[in-house]
Amino acid sequence: MREKVKQLKHNYTLRCLYSFVMVILSAMLEAYVIQVFITSSGLLSSGFTGLAILINRITGLFGFELDVSMLIILLNVPVALMCCRSISVKFTVFSSIQFISASIFLKLFQFSPLFEDILLNCIIGGVLYGFSILIALVGNASTGGTDFVALYVSNKINKSIWSWVFAFNCIMLIIFGAMFSWEMAAYSIVFQYISTKTIDSFHHRYDRVTLQITTEKAEEVVDAYVENYRHGITVTPSYGGFSRKKYYLLHTVVSSYEVRDIIQLLREADPQVIVNMTKTENFVGGFYSKKIE
Repeated sequence: MREKVKQLKHNYTLRCLYSFVMVILSAMLEAYVIQVFITSSGLLSSGFTGLAILINRITGLFGFELDVSMLIILLNVPVALMCCRSISVKFTVFSSIQFISASIFLKLFQFSPLFEDILLNCIIGGVLYGFSILIALVGNASTGGTDFVALYVSNKINKSIWSWVFAFNCIMLIIFGAMFSWEMAAYSIVFQYISTKTIDSFHHRYDRVTLQITTEKAEEVVDAYVENYRHGITVTPSYGGFSRKKYYLLHTVVSSYEVRDIIQLLREADPQVIVNMTKTENFVGGFYSKKIE
């Protein structure tokens, strides 16, 4: 028992270290994109970072400029405190490390623009900005701000809402366009659309997959599965059309991010197991989703 507790603590420490490394990488990439592609081109990014840049631009009209790094922290902290209990303390802490680190990196490092072509800045910057958010998500964290809200709602309804986040950002861009430049607002929409589609294309936490499992060892496979996962599983007796051997067909619907671990578990229970995976477009009924840690 003591060894098991020790192993659990060791695994938890490794997961925390992994999350820390990922949020630092995410913050570095975000700071790089802001300086090289966003600020240099006069674009507006998404979320609270974009809001911080917008406030900085607006205050500049009145003869003073509020610091973007400071604004990123000031805007994110209240939302982090509100979402702390609703999402999780660990998730909120690492997300806070991300946006605080990004603010610090903006102060510490200075990068020169790579391109003069604004369209290139929109395309390449949009992809890289999307990846900066993805890196944080892979590390079981976020970049704060609207990411807190998006993940909180997505975890409640089991559905990605990044398209709604994009719509919210468009409202902010309308204000930006009316006060500064409609042309730059239009380019910023292109930038944000590309970054949003990058996230939506690679972040599949809320996608579902149907597993059709063929095995001779139904009891061993089901016991191992039920012990580790809270999804239902249906067992149907069958037989091989060629071999005439007795088999069992097992059906279950899981989240896409669980598939790799589940297959490994099934193969441990039955090395000869056959698994067919199909993407589930629609699902009606109760479905358990693991909470964000």
